[in-house]
Amino acid sequence: MMSYDEYMKSVIQPMRTELTSNGFDELLTPEEVEEKLENLKGTALVVVNSVCGCAAGLARPAVAHSLRNGKKPEHLYTVFAGQEKEATAKAREYFTGYAPSSPSFALMKDGKLVYMIERHQIENRSAEAISADLTAAYDKYCD
Repeated sequence: MMSYDEYMKSVIQPMRTELTSNGFDELLTPEEVEEKLENLKGTALVVVNSVCGCAAGLARPAVAHSLRNGKKPEHLYTVFAGQEKEATAKAREYFTGYAPSSPSFALMKDGKLVYMIERHQIENRSAEAISADLTAAYDKYCD
């Protein structure tokens, strides 16, 4: 019989792969988050992934589509809310002024948060509209 942890890992793996197959590096520990974000040079998109329906039907498809834009972040990172709780909490420390939200997108430039899309800006919208918001931010902040 499969353990609960094994079951959850097998259920969640496709949700992880949806981002990693699009070039995102998973940050699994607070130390990895700090290593990548503390002295960040250039632009990075940090996706707070989630098991919820709006992550599956809207957030992950929107971010994948947004990466077809001419301008895009130099670095792509993801943390998984509810799975790597400590890494997610550490990433959220860099999202000053925003309450914890999953899914969400944080665009950072030279270590500073420059643009944020929270869950309430994802729910009840189309993936195309969310992707358009992301690409507008890339056009503004990414070289």
